[in-house]
Amino acid sequence: MFHPRRTLRALLPLVAGLTLTALPAPAATAATALTNAGFESGGTGAATPAGWSESGDTAASYTEAGGRDGGHRLAHWSSSAYRVETYQQLTGLAAGDYRLTAWVRSGGGQNAAYLALRDCGGAEQRTGLPVSDSGWLRIVVPVTVSGGRCTVAVVSDAKAGNWINVDDLTFERGTAGLGVKGADISSLPKSEDRGGVYRTASGTAGDPLAILRSSGMNYARVKVWVNPADGYNDKAHVLALAKRVKARGMKLLVDFHYSDAWADPGKQTKPAAWAGHGYEQLKKDVHDHTHDVLNALKAQGTTADMVQVGNEINGGMLWNEGSTSNWSQLAGLLNSGYAAVKAVSPSTSVALHLAEGGDLDGTRWWFDQAVAHGVRFDVIGLSYYGYWHGTLHDVQTTLDDTAARYGRPVYVAETAYPFRLDSEDALENIIDSESELVPGYPATPQTRWMNDVASIVEAVPGGRGLGVFYWEATWTARPGNGWDPADPSSGNGWENQALFDYDDRALPAMEWFRHR
Repeated sequence: MFHPRRTLRALLPLVAGLTLTALPAPAATAATALTNAGFESGGTGAATPAGWSESGDTAASYTEAGGRDGGHRLAHWSSSAYRVETYQQLTGLAAGDYRLTAWVRSGGGQNAAYLALRDCGGAEQRTGLPVSDSGWLRIVVPVTVSGGRCTVAVVSDAKAGNWINVDDLTFERGTAGLGVKGADISSLPKSEDRGGVYRTASGTAGDPLAILRSSGMNYARVKVWVNPADGYNDKAHVLALAKRVKARGMKLLVDFHYSDAWADPGKQTKPAAWAGHGYEQLKKDVHDHTHDVLNALKAQGTTADMVQVGNEINGGMLWNEGSTSNWSQLAGLLNSGYAAVKAVSPSTSVALHLAEGGDLDGTRWWFDQAVAHGVRFDVIGLSYYGYWHGTLHDVQTTLDDTAARYGRPVYVAETAYPFRLDSEDALENIIDSESELVPGYPATPQTRWMNDVASIVEAVPGGRGLGVFYWEATWTARPGNGWDPADPSSGNGWENQALFDYDDRALPAMEWFRHR
């Protein structure tokens, strides 16, 4: 990704160690299913919903009209600061894995607002409520039950006027979590060669991959250009970086741009060496280039675990021959890349990657065409930048629909968020003003954005939400490592969205890698 500059009540995710007023001991009645899970019993204004208990500032918890699928919902709100918990204990549960699912909305701004599963036989599990003041979002909380019981809780620690809504909870057998908690680190070799330094949160200089790995990162994404002007992001650099990635016990995604520079929805320029080639030759170019890079990776013991055939190919690739105005040719190019991947490693997953993750209609159109033209693929990746690509409700709708419609796992191939708005170098940042931010998500080093995006992907039905890649975690501001590979003086408009601060220290936002 490189782009030019382009009355309710609710909340944000969790604060560790939040304590509320001690709860009274629940009655030991056998109840293996949630009672009044849709908050319909009692109607509007029920101070304590039937089947539920409350603790803390109980006047801030009640039912009201406007349910997601029914007449009513649970609300937390007060005109003054409050702490409240609405909870229900289940008993008589067989030992095993369970999953709480709930539909939520939140206006944001709370100290903490989350769903919790506690007293289930192990550590308490939480999922923060993402900010969404209109569309309902589905989130999940997994837990392993032993001892036969588990308490389901809705918790708010809120400022005056903050609100949340919760509705339609289910507690059933199942698990949740993300297999991919990754980051794109393509800029790293050039940064280090230009003097880039990376430090732990305490200030100790170290290997950035070790720092990221120790924070929980388990997958690295690396782009490949064909003959880049600065010599970086080429085969040799990908091979060297892959060794470092695998040495840290992480998996590897190789992102083929099929260009000498950035490929995205606005530009899919053929490499200079392929510029005069016709369609049949381009198919061979795609196959041979893909096979060459991947075979070299395999030969050195760093086989790619996933491959993207093309980068943000909403309009196709290798224009004009491979544009979406000629789907039969685009399909041939994509299948040529697919065949090359599988020839090297049949177990390597092949992903197709679009931008505009909140665009349901556009995503449907593209993949309907791909399927109709016999394009082969294993996984679907979508870029999703909340300041450009719609709401969290939009991206959840698109991810859910895409996974179900095409029967493939899905992942967020790119996302990022600012931790500050000022620039470290002379180039204006891509996002540099409050007005550009996603409502409810300020630019802070403790950004909650990534946890909430991860929660949306985790909740994709059928376990088809693979995970998330943070875009360019290590692209800090270094002279000579700007956006234009042909211009050493070009700057970096993304350094305020890296995972290292302007003092080169690891940011608290890196903690999102510890998402389940």
